[in-house]
Amino acid sequence: MKLSVIIVSYKVPYFLQQTLHSVQQAAQHVPTQIIVVDNKSEDGSVEMVRELFPTVALIANTQNTGFATANNQGIAIATGDYILFLNPDTVVSEDTFVQCVRFMEQHPKVGGLGVKMIDGAGIFLPESKRGFPSPAVAFYKTFGLSSIFPKSRKFNHYHLGYLDKEQNHQVEVLSGAFMLMPKVVLDKIGHWDEAFFMYGEDIDLSYRVIKGGYQNYYLADTTIIHYKGESTKKGSLNYVKTFYEAMIIFAKKHFVGSKASTFILMLQFAIYLRGFLTLIASVFRKISLAGTDLLLTFGGLLVIKNVWEVIRFDDAAYYDGDPRLVYFNFPIYVLAWIFCVYLRGGYDRLARHRHLITGIGLGTLVIAAFYAFLPQELRFSRMLILLGMLWAIVAMYFTRSVQSWIKTGSIFWSKSPKINVAIVGDNEESSRILSLLHQSGILLHYRGQILPEGQPKTAAALGSLSDISNLVDTYQINEIIFCSKNIPYHAMIDSMSKLPKGINYKIVAAGSSVIIGSNSKNTAGDVYRINTNFELSNSIKQRNKRVLDIVYSIFFLLFYPILVWGIQHKLGFLSNSIAVLLGKKTWVGYFPMIQIEQLPKLPPAILTPIDRLEHCPDKAAIQRLNFFYAKDYWSGLDWQLLRQSFAKLGRQSF
Repeated sequence: MKLSVIIVSYKVPYFLQQTLHSVQQAAQHVPTQIIVVDNKSEDGSVEMVRELFPTVALIANTQNTGFATANNQGIAIATGDYILFLNPDTVVSEDTFVQCVRFMEQHPKVGGLGVKMIDGAGIFLPESKRGFPSPAVAFYKTFGLSSIFPKSRKFNHYHLGYLDKEQNHQVEVLSGAFMLMPKVVLDKIGHWDEAFFMYGEDIDLSYRVIKGGYQNYYLADTTIIHYKGESTKKGSLNYVKTFYEAMIIFAKKHFVGSKASTFILMLQFAIYLRGFLTLIASVFRKISLAGTDLLLTFGGLLVIKNVWEVIRFDDAAYYDGDPRLVYFNFPIYVLAWIFCVYLRGGYDRLARHRHLITGIGLGTLVIAAFYAFLPQELRFSRMLILLGMLWAIVAMYFTRSVQSWIKTGSIFWSKSPKINVAIVGDNEESSRILSLLHQSGILLHYRGQILPEGQPKTAAALGSLSDISNLVDTYQINEIIFCSKNIPYHAMIDSMSKLPKGINYKIVAAGSSVIIGSNSKNTAGDVYRINTNFELSNSIKQRNKRVLDIVYSIFFLLFYPILVWGIQHKLGFLSNSIAVLLGKKTWVGYFPMIQIEQLPKLPPAILTPIDRLEHCPDKAAIQRLNFFYAKDYWSGLDWQLLRQSFAKLGRQSF
């Protein structure tokens, strides 16, 4: 066998399916063994591989062993002269294996080979070629100098920004997303170091290649897609901690003396610094809009108070004698409006006018109810509440308009972005994909079909793939779906690399009902599939479900001495109420089982839809009940189950 491809997979079933399809296409030109090591995904990945790719050698781990250990499991059964370590969120070109093997055979001193990588938006990934993270290199990267001077040999040695990405180069570090090595070299220098769980292990292996007397090379002659962001969240505190701790393992292993001590000390400092900056950035992103709303709304209430004093009482200091209006009533009013806007989705990414208006309206009703229970001396003026409501609408609309203008150049924040889609494929496949789009419920504007090269042009088609740049401009296309049954992967990758930024790309494998892509290396991918319109995917309903969980838990805790007599497991009822309050559990959710269909995520549930039944149904019936709970969810479902199965609220969650 010439080549063994090892893919370590974790919870990316649809991207894995696409990767395997592209690997099979590339393997037609090189005798290839394909190995998948699944790290306990429990999302249908194992079943998918067994059903759709029966010739693939599959290792299904019963625990997440980590990237390095799983790769070593693959090496143990690999029979190829060359071994390729490949991520499950990649797409290789048809010529990738041929180009790589040919290069390795022509350059026997090369011990490791990487290729040019682009993300799901067609943008070059700088980690395609990297330098070793020496203390100086790590310092420049940690403190952002590499970003400020991307072409500098000194400041951006980490990504070797001074090297032309269109030329082949000898490099120091390869990306674990695509790393090709001769089996003899791997056996000589040693396999993956299992001290690394995730991150850093590719740097370690690249370093050992060079220490073993070989070279690492970056090959620009072939390009692959690496979606990224699918298995990890790189903006999280956990990523920062895991990445820098991996660098510490690397430093302790390969550096000695003062150099090691300095590097480790700097990395430890970087963990806290980057962690702090990540936390601050995360908090700022989440509260910046709400904080601006709070300041503007509160400031407006102060102005309204001053104006109303003059108009109504002809006294500019009428309310000044009682500071409780400003320091008690106004903060409660503002927080009520902001909280209700939050509940109605006014702070969601796709917030609309109706979310803002209904949220402020709901907040006003809450304020009115609160106002009615206040003692007479704290009922300052209902007109201030009404005027404040109108100002809150104006202020919050203004903040969103400014935010939209900064991000998109348009003040019309409530307008849904228009998705103009073109499908690249033949008549049969384009019609099938268009039908999938309609069934998925995705709102988009279909511009038309773009034909593969060699297909006779029809009146219904916009044009051919060779003219895609002009077609994108003429028809204002901002999303392209490639049919891999008709379009070679290298043609897709070539188009993605050449078209302007701002276009979203999706790919659908032959015979697949799933259309996938990723518009950024830092975000999870987009998946269009039939029956994806789950009500429980709606962020407003998710939030309302969480609020009701909290309300139920507080009620149960307050009246525990009375309610506990109707519960079978009394201490369990108390612990469950606390767990749900803390978000560790939910009162109603799914019955746990391995499912092909990915449902909206929920914490472990205490009650499930099967509690309505006298007997536990079979696996297929359970899956249907879970599916319809997510698809048709509304808050009344949870209340019905809580009322009908109240005695079971003390049992352990599933």
